[in-house]
Amino acid sequence: MDWYSSIFELIDMRSFSNLWFWIALAVVWSSASHWVLGVPYDMVTRARRVGGQAAQDLNDIVRINVNRMLYIVDTAGLLLFSFSCFMLSVLAMLGFYYGMEFAQAVFMLAFPMSLVALLNLATARRVRAQELMGEDLARAIGRCRIYTQIIGMVSIFFTSLWGMYQNLSIGVLG
Repeated sequence: MDWYSSIFELIDMRSFSNLWFWIALAVVWSSASHWVLGVPYDMVTRARRVGGQAAQDLNDIVRINVNRMLYIVDTAGLLLFSFSCFMLSVLAMLGFYYGMEFAQAVFMLAFPMSLVALLNLATARRVRAQELMGEDLARAIGRCRIYTQIIGMVSIFFTSLWGMYQNLSIGVLG
């Protein structure tokens, strides 16, 4: 057996039958719902519960992350948006037109995450425009987290359906 076959046997490019893909899917969505606007959600709950310095820390870190995010979008947003659309189109074509399962799997991860990125961007713009602080800020972050979790549930549902279809049609189980 040569090194090329050994590597591809270890990696297994059939993503939907690979346990590592499903672990990565769980980690991606767990991280996306925990880190809203670049802020860990436990910081939001601590600020709501304790107040005082914890609330001030939340206001400061959200302000820093929002300013950073909006600066990047304002300076390179069009380029990032264009490149993201191009990459999603390439993945969709390779995956669904040419039948590459690995591209399908990456698309199933990347497309919903792009929606989450747009949701975070809209929330960041709202936080800055309305100058949200304190409980209003915590409520906005909580709402963004709920929407992220909804996108994640729908994404995991459709990814699992597509993965089961791929595994059954290719004959992995048979």
